[in-house]
Amino acid sequence: MTPSRDIGRLLEIMAALRTPKTGCPWDLAQNFSTIAPYTLEEAYEVADAIARGDLADLKEELGDLLLQVVFHARMAEEQGAFDFGDVMQGITEKLIRRHPHVFGDERSHTPQAVEGLWERIKAEEKAARKGAKNDGALAGVPLALPALTRALKLQEKAGKVGFDWNDPRAVLHKIREEADEIEAALDEQEDAAAGEVGDLLFAAVNLARHLRADPEALLRQTNQKFERRFGSIERALAARGKAPQQATLAEMDTLWEEAKARE
Repeated sequence: MTPSRDIGRLLEIMAALRTPKTGCPWDLAQNFSTIAPYTLEEAYEVADAIARGDLADLKEELGDLLLQVVFHARMAEEQGAFDFGDVMQGITEKLIRRHPHVFGDERSHTPQAVEGLWERIKAEEKAARKGAKNDGALAGVPLALPALTRALKLQEKAGKVGFDWNDPRAVLHKIREEADEIEAALDEQEDAAAGEVGDLLFAAVNLARHLRADPEALLRQTNQKFERRFGSIERALAARGKAPQQATLAEMDTLWEEAKARE
């Protein structure tokens, strides 16, 4: 087979890989559950390429992510459930339906108005499904989401029904309260303190939400900052003929502050 810009060629390649006897043994051995971790990994690699501003890498990672969609669709087709065409039809129908301000007569001219319209249409779709039941305000947040992102989604849903603070300072007070509870738990046993750390993280996510920031993105930025500054410590120590294991904490802390000041 030859490469092509046509999605049809990718579907043909995937079908060939999944053809019994002549296909790829590894691809044939896969199912939805075994492929799901790769789907998540590819989504993260797309986000990583965006964070690094590497458009060449982004092109490649988007292809890898598209492959995941095609792989899942092919397995579903083999079971007679749906195929890639059904996936395409479903998403195009949804986009048209949820953008009446573009494809219909609705008029929403601000991002906030559009977001409210989107949520209203989603709620109407859910209510219209046959046999739909009320699963509660927090329903529909996938368990497989990263913990920080899932915490954010849960808080957003709770906020829409009024279970929320109106002031970021109130959330900050909650963070201090959770930190105090950790300190009190440390006097008892570490297991209890560890549980309280989860509450602190949840509160920190809530503060990020009130500041209109994505906690996952914030933590990625902090991770990068830590890597950058620690790398500076390693280079400074290497210039002195030392490894981090041979330096004191005080020495490394001084180098950390110097790296911080340079930024």
